[in-house]
Amino acid sequence: MDVSYDGAGFSGWAVQPGRRTVAGCVLEALSLLLPGHGRLVVAGRTDAGVHAIGQVAHVDVPAQTYQERAEKLLRGFAGVLPPDVRVRAVRAVSADFDARFSALRRHYRYRVTDAPWGPEPLRRHDTIGWPRPLDVPAMAAAADRLLGLHDFAAYCRRREGATTIRELQRLEVVRAEVVEISVSADAFCHSMVRSLTGALLAVGDGRCAPSWPAELLSRRERASEVVVAPAGGLTLVAVDYPEDTELAAQAVRTRRMRS
Repeated sequence: MDVSYDGAGFSGWAVQPGRRTVAGCVLEALSLLLPGHGRLVVAGRTDAGVHAIGQVAHVDVPAQTYQERAEKLLRGFAGVLPPDVRVRAVRAVSADFDARFSALRRHYRYRVTDAPWGPEPLRRHDTIGWPRPLDVPAMAAAADRLLGLHDFAAYCRRREGATTIRELQRLEVVRAEVVEISVSADAFCHSMVRSLTGALLAVGDGRCAPSWPAELLSRRERASEVVVAPAGGLTLVAVDYPEDTELAAQAVRTRRMRS
């Protein structure tokens, strides 16, 4: 399933007791449309307030149930999901497919405006306002130094048994309608994208030198001086997958612990 959502009204993707979550809404819809479904697996669990236009999830369903209902599923989802969640596409995939572990890379975009009047009203949910002018060339220079395979411990909330080594494949800063930070990696650890964004914003408004974000890569613990950027500017744009013949092998590679 290709899923999009406005994260402003959610406590993130993952189900949490007593809280409104994206997964909770999708599971409720699945229980009506595809009874007997298995566990819902997602490409990347987004935090509270984070949006998506390219989220991917999978679920195992009885073959006969799917075949009977496949043609009407999209309209069915549209009819039972709330307006801030949409399922944009549904298709049957190989049994080797895993929304999380088969992914090659994830792409995120962060939108921020330094206009003195703040975000435009129609973009207020996916764009944050910044109180000081941003030097985009300085931010871009800082971003270039962070590319490649590194231990991003300084930018992550460490989780027991998880590695913080990641390959940052794209970190680009441009000024278009607003300032956009585009980030791509094979995977991200918890808070990594918003922490990287926070460091670049500190460079952009002159608080730190362009060399500072890369200097933090020598740390083996989270850097307390890095401020996590607000969730509302972040959107999961897309998730890439290999050809069907490579799905199983990619899942094995992803599960290997880097050191």
